[in-house]
Amino acid sequence: MTKQVATYICIIFGALLQGLAMSLYLFPHNIPSGGAAGLAILMNHWLDLPLGISLWIVNFAFLILALKYFGYTWTIRTMLSVTITSITISLVSTYWAFPTSFFWLDLLCGSLLFGVGVGILIRSGTSSGGMVIPALMIAKYNDWSPGRVMLWMNFCIFLLTASVINITIVFYAIACQTVSTNLIDFIYHLRAPSFITPSYSWRKK
Repeated sequence: MTKQVATYICIIFGALLQGLAMSLYLFPHNIPSGGAAGLAILMNHWLDLPLGISLWIVNFAFLILALKYFGYTWTIRTMLSVTITSITISLVSTYWAFPTSFFWLDLLCGSLLFGVGVGILIRSGTSSGGMVIPALMIAKYNDWSPGRVMLWMNFCIFLLTASVINITIVFYAIACQTVSTNLIDFIYHLRAPSFITPSYSWRKK
């Protein structure tokens, strides 16, 4: 198995895990896994668009704006991961997903699965799309911490999402972010084969 084939297998696997986490565990309870997911929920609520299509629109809008900052390889890989995630969400949401009475178990499972999926994507030299793209762009021009920018952007979107659904969504979303981001960091720092070494290409732009 070549290094490139192994990389794309990891990207597909990570994107599938991310899509399953969102469609099976988080979206049925209207819990956004991040800022882009929050925007997708808002588009679903206001425009009656399917969640998968809404997420695809949000992510690809950011990718078009960010193409020159991240490079073609990174962008193409991210487009692949976003497309697989969106297709997974659309199919599962239509034919399989339904809310359960075990809310906290769903929240935990969704956060863990989401963290593993995104962690694998980052280690494969791509991203899950979403608010990480504008956050990195803003951070670059203002010399701010990308994590801090992303936190505030997501927090504002979470507040807006809660305004049309439920204020408690903000607290659930923050809990999800806390679990998943810690797991992402854990995977990010794990020793791993060279084909999933973290990519820092965005810093060179």
